[in-house]
Order: sequence, then structure tokens, then C-alpha cells
Amino acid sequence: MTRPPSQPSFVPLESRPPLPVSRLIRDEPAGEDAAPLDVLFVGGGPAGLAGAIELARLVARDAEAGGDLGPVEIGVLEKSETLGEHCLSGAVINPAPFRELFAGLSDEELPFRGAVTGERVYLLTEGAKVRLPTPPPMRNHGNVVGSICEVVRWLGERAEEAGVNIFTGFPAESLLVEGSRVTGVRTVPAGLDRAGQPGEGHMPAMDLTAQITVLAEGSRGPLAQAWLERENIGSENPQIFALGVKELWRLGKPLKDVIHTLGYPLPRDAFGGSFFYPMGEDLAAIGLVVGLDYRQQDLDVHGLLQAMKLHPLFKPYLGGGEMLEWGARTIPEGGYYSLPNRMHGDGVLLVGDAAGLVDVPSLKGIHHAMYSGMYAARTIFRALKAGDTSAGSLAGYDALVRDGATGRELFRRRNMRTVFKSGFYAGGLKASLAILTGGRIPGKRIAVEDDAAEARIPGGPAEVVPDGVLTFSKVDAVFRSGNKTRDDIPSHLVAPDQVSPELGRLYTHMCPAGVYEWSEGGLVVNAPNCIDCKATDVLGPRWTPREGGSGPSYKRM
Repeated sequence: MTRPPSQPSFVPLESRPPLPVSRLIRDEPAGEDAAPLDVLFVGGGPAGLAGAIELARLVARDAEAGGDLGPVEIGVLEKSETLGEHCLSGAVINPAPFRELFAGLSDEELPFRGAVTGERVYLLTEGAKVRLPTPPPMRNHGNVVGSICEVVRWLGERAEEAGVNIFTGFPAESLLVEGSRVTGVRTVPAGLDRAGQPGEGHMPAMDLTAQITVLAEGSRGPLAQAWLERENIGSENPQIFALGVKELWRLGKPLKDVIHTLGYPLPRDAFGGSFFYPMGEDLAAIGLVVGLDYRQQDLDVHGLLQAMKLHPLFKPYLGGGEMLEWGARTIPEGGYYSLPNRMHGDGVLLVGDAAGLVDVPSLKGIHHAMYSGMYAARTIFRALKAGDTSAGSLAGYDALVRDGATGRELFRRRNMRTVFKSGFYAGGLKASLAILTGGRIPGKRIAVEDDAAEARIPGGPAEVVPDGVLTFSKVDAVFRSGNKTRDDIPSHLVAPDQVSPELGRLYTHMCPAGVYEWSEGGLVVNAPNCIDCKATDVLGPRWTPREGGSGPSYKRM
């Protein structure tokens, strides 16, 4: 869609608050009661757990071989109450890192729900569908279907068996640094009331120190953002993001094939598509992913998903079924040119989505996250053996990522998201050329802006009135996420001091969980509704860590 010159617009970046770096990084020594570790992985997702398992095994093998490293205390710090509760993802997985990390196990012993046996890709209009040839990056032969919650819980069990210390319910509030060196983290205090004062069940913050801290926070991790900003580490392109909203259904009609769609219900100036994945038995995951560089002020990804479920492609499967769980999260989409120029520092490494290691054309990130954790573990092991955890000693990690399978795959597909900045049809043509030429056309970097720098215009797609059977309100959706946040918790969202009505409407529609409301009195922030999708952090109010166990409680997604 081309915006008429006379149509008013506004730029969210002009009102987005700065990242509160002084809260997220503390240049001070740890407290006297700090818990000492050798290596700390901040984030208990696939990247952090795979890295912890690989490092524990390398240390064990060194001991068996008579090495001189000695015991290594490895910890994983996870903000959710139990592993997997905050993990949401698409459910088609490249199993390669599992087979490498657990070479002695068969696929039947790994935490999967079965192989992909068929797939379909469609271009949708409002009432019809056109089947398309499956693009090579989206072909899933050899891949498996799985629940990311189950995968993470399974990895956690393997990590504990390997001797890794797992601390759940402890979000990291800030990095502890001394000069340029990261020395550990400070956790979020618990039991504070809305005014930030100690209340019932108060538990003060705790410091954990480590020779090496691995930031595995996932998409839009605040500590990773703060560290990159403090160190003045940029990237060739700014990172750009998409918002994915997902539901788990018990179906009324069995689904056998993996399905992806383009087109409806998205406007032509928005990038994205849907997925519909069989999850074994009578379950399926359905979701919609939309780039946060969309133009229309009132575009609502949750609302678009509700409209999409009424399409003739999906409705026969969902009718007579039941929506079991709902969730949302942001996904880094920038690809190769949005990777940080440096992913290591004195005593610190960035892994997984925190570093932007997602391949958008194939809709895959779990295997890249796990490989990055494993690369980090190998780098850390060598550094510990050498007794040197400086940036120079950890620099080899960047080479492992960029020169390995992850970097090669991201480089081949380096422009296949950014070409869609020129529109749906022109972008589709350019993406096809990129596939055919292995990325050589268009070979040079396509420059992009921060998502929040894209001008927004009034309007948006028509909204569906929820029926509570096939379509659901945001209030119902948040309930299905299992949100466990206290109503009187301090707000963890840093909103602008001044919010225009246009900006207020953007926030209201952008947030899938109904955190923001616009009234005559201004912006109302319902912080307890937040499910940590981080979309708000991309376009407006900044997200900061909150009390452990808060947020969603995904059980099967």
C-alpha cells in the first residue's frame, strides 16, 4: 500500500523511551553473600540448556582423560517458575543438534512427536486458497514436529543428570560488571507491592558471580541489549522483529500435513504468514507471524489470527474442537546483516535469539539456538583450560557461529526478509531470485531501519467480534496463557511520558495481551496482563525483568 502524501503519519521511534541501561547494568562488585559459579547461562531455553549440557560433558571427558581443569560449577538461571513455562515457538524442528548432542539416542528417545510426513503452502484470499510449490527453504523433509515446552523440560532433565545447577523462578534484573568485565548477575527481588515496597513474601535480590556469563535470554533480551549498547556494539543493519501469536487446539478433524500460508488476512504492506502444525493425536498448533514494520496503526496480530481461523482452509479442522492454550512472542528477523558485530566480551557471550540467530525463510531458530549454545560451551571450555576468560580468549566463538553451519545458512539467505520491504509481489520475485542464486542476487546488503522508525498511518483491517468458540478476545486469550502474575506487582514496563492518541491506538492494537488501553485520560497500562512477548519493547514502552514466576505458564506449546 502506498501512503498518499496528505495522509497523516507518525513515527513510534520518536516517542519510544530509551533502554534503562543504568538499571540493567551495575558497575559494582557483587554482594558479600553472592553465590559463586564458574559459568552461568542466563536463560533456560534451548540455547542455554544445550550449552550447559555440552560444557558439562566436555568437563567430564577432561576429568576422565586425566585433565587438570578440575570441577566446574555450571548454572542455568531461568525466570519462569518451572522450565518450559515461558518457551513458545513454532513446532517444526531441525533435529540435527539433538542427534549430535545425544548421539547415543534414537529419534524415538528424543523429545519429538514424530516426523513431518507432508506439507502444503497456500496463497490465501479472503474466501479461497491457491496451492503453491513449496519453496526450498521451507521444505521440511527430515524435520520433526515437537512441543518446545516439552523439549525444554526434557533438556533440563538431561542437564541436571549432567550435574548442571538449574535455578528456576529467578529472573536476572541486571548484569554485574567491573570495568569492561561481566562478573555475574543480580536477580529481581520478589514480593514487592505496586509501589515497589517490600510486602508479603518479600525476598531480596541475590547476586550470582561467574567467570563467564552466557546471555541466553531469548528474543529482545534486556541484558543483551544493554550490554551491546554499553559496549557500543552495532550491526550492519538494525535488528528487526516479528510478532507471532499462537494457539494450541484439540481438533474436530485430524490434520496430517504441515501447512504454511501467505496473503490473507494480512494487508499487502505487511510481511508475514501463518502456520498450522499437527502435534500428534488430535492436537495442532495454529499461529500467525507478522513483521513489526507494518504500516497500519490499528493492525492487530491477535485479531488477524481470529479472522484467519474462519477461513475455509482452517475452519473445518477447528470446528467442533477446543482451544487449549494461547501465547505470543517476538522473533528476530533481521538475519545475517543484523547479527551483532561482536558477540563476545570480557567474561560474556551472546547466544540464540539474544544474538538474532533465526533463519526467517525456513522458519527455523531452535537448531541455531542450540548450536550457538554448543559453540559457546566449546569456546568456554578452551578458555577455562587456558585460565583466560578475556574477550580475546572468547573471540573464537564468533568464528564458530559465522563460519559454521549457522552462519553459512544465514548468509545464503541474507536478504530474503529485507527484500519484502519493497512490497509483497516485488519482494516475492526478489526472494525467488535469491533462492535460485544462493543469495547472490541481490547480493549486496539491503539497508533497513529500526521497526519503530517506520511511519504509521491511520486505519487497519476490520476486527472480528469474538464468539468464544472459534474466536477469542484478548482477555480470554491471556487466561488461556496461564498467566500467573500478581495483580499488585510493580509495573515492569517503562512507558513514554507523553502519549498521543495515535500512539495510544498503536500500542492498544499492537499488544496481543491487552496490556494497553487508551482512554480520554491517556494511556492505561495493565502490566499484570503482560505475557512477555516483548513486542512492546520493539515499538514503544520498554520491557524490563519482573518477579520470578510471573507471566505465562505454557504447558504443551
